[in-house]
Amino acid sequence: MNKNDWNVGKQKNTLKPKEEKAVLVGLITRDQTEEQLAEYLDELEFLAKTAGAIAIKRFWQKMPQPHPKTFIGKGKLEEIKNFLENHPEVNMVLFDDDLTGKQTTILEETLKVKVIDRSSLILDIFAHRAQTAQAKTQVELAQLQYLLPRLRGLWTHLERQRGGIGMRGPGEKEIETDRRIVRDKIALLKKKLERIDKQNATRRKQRGQLIRVALVGYTNVGKSTLLNVLSKSRVFAENKLFATLDTTVRKVVWDTMPFLLSDTVGFIRKLPHHLIESFKSTLDEVRESDILLHVVDISHPGYEEHIQTVQHTLKELGVEEKPTLMVFNKMDRYRKLNYDELLDEEGRREIEEQLHQNIRNQFGTDSVFISAQTKENLDELRQKLTRMIKTQYNLRYPHQVRTWS
Repeated sequence: MNKNDWNVGKQKNTLKPKEEKAVLVGLITRDQTEEQLAEYLDELEFLAKTAGAIAIKRFWQKMPQPHPKTFIGKGKLEEIKNFLENHPEVNMVLFDDDLTGKQTTILEETLKVKVIDRSSLILDIFAHRAQTAQAKTQVELAQLQYLLPRLRGLWTHLERQRGGIGMRGPGEKEIETDRRIVRDKIALLKKKLERIDKQNATRRKQRGQLIRVALVGYTNVGKSTLLNVLSKSRVFAENKLFATLDTTVRKVVWDTMPFLLSDTVGFIRKLPHHLIESFKSTLDEVRESDILLHVVDISHPGYEEHIQTVQHTLKELGVEEKPTLMVFNKMDRYRKLNYDELLDEEGRREIEEQLHQNIRNQFGTDSVFISAQTKENLDELRQKLTRMIKTQYNLRYPHQVRTWS
């Protein structure tokens, strides 16, 4: 692979449109247990599927910390290399953590296939899913911010020239030139995003005095499906990660009470910091909302960690104190996964009552258990949300209430 084969400002062509085959690699470290790694690799496999790749095998290793040159140890690297030689249909190795440019180069030269880390994979999905000018600009900015510290690793083909007289200078100048080009483009994209943000801010002001409700949550928990049900609209919803990148806003009227309901990009564990930074403008809808509907996939075995991830991101955005209703979605799927066919109705009720009580004790906030897919318990959700919206109207726009109550 020619390491000079890339263009500044464009993501390296990682995933082709056709389905590819990959192996997954992760580490068990002091900060990451075997159980956590298994779940992270499950998520990485889902990310790969979303991007168009099939994961056919997993490799993991126990190390205090990643190897500075190859991320994994020499023996494990040799094991993966042997596997790839015996399975020529596999053309990609996906690492569950970020790699440096140097690590990526060494691994690709050793394994003779594409090496992609978690951040690159997420960026690839975002680039494919971006539709609006804002989303495309945000993705490109994140890609460049990811690329900038890795330029030296991408230019390792110049290191072989340093032994020759007069060769060190041109190489150093070339990489510095590329760094300057990348920095300049980052600055231009930030200015472009500022202009888009101002336009969006103007649009938000034009929406009038309406209470705003924002759907937030981990990726693929059913936010878009819930938006469709509550607003009776048709928003793209799919069983893939990051199906929604652009914020969708709908005006909803319940009886005579109007409010704005918005869907936002889903959060994920190990989300690259530069991606959070780039998409903070999209999340302005969350910042300016009056009420948050925190949607949780109750059927997922790691839903508690998902909640923590979302709460941490909301804290980063400075909105953790907003009135929040936790909506535990996919109860129909939860039952399919957890109930024995022989369990009677009374036993099911007891289990669910205990589940509800445990969640309320643990998270200490108002909550409702629903299925957006089957429309189960939506009346309770609507009643609770209606009360919250009316409370906010009385606090923020008391004169507005009189016009529709």
